[in-house]
Amino acid sequence: MKLADLSLILLSVALSASGQLLLKLGASAPAVRGAIAGGAPIERALALLGTPALVGGLAVYALSAAAWIVVLSKLDLSLAYPFVGLGFVVTFLIGVLLLGEPASAGRLAGTLLIAGGAVLVARG
Repeated sequence: MKLADLSLILLSVALSASGQLLLKLGASAPAVRGAIAGGAPIERALALLGTPALVGGLAVYALSAAAWIVVLSKLDLSLAYPFVGLGFVVTFLIGVLLLGEPASAGRLAGTLLIAGGAVLVARG
């Protein structure tokens, strides 16, 4: 695999994980939680659309999708798609390191297995 292709895959994964972080931050906002818990449909929609982190998360996801489309135009799906698993690894790290989420033995073991699988696929 060419370095440029790998770089584009990693960019897509990083953007996807960043989108997850923004969506989590936005979904945790009190206005969003309150609207989801009991607001009318229009109130829910306005709370979602009025939350910059949610809108930003969706925008970052769109950039990730654009990068991924370029990847798919260049590489076999069976080669490229396993790298999506790296998103789980990066998202796990973001959750633990930035959001203070627990890193249980099971979560850590599963994340390491995913990372190992991506390495095996990358090596061909």
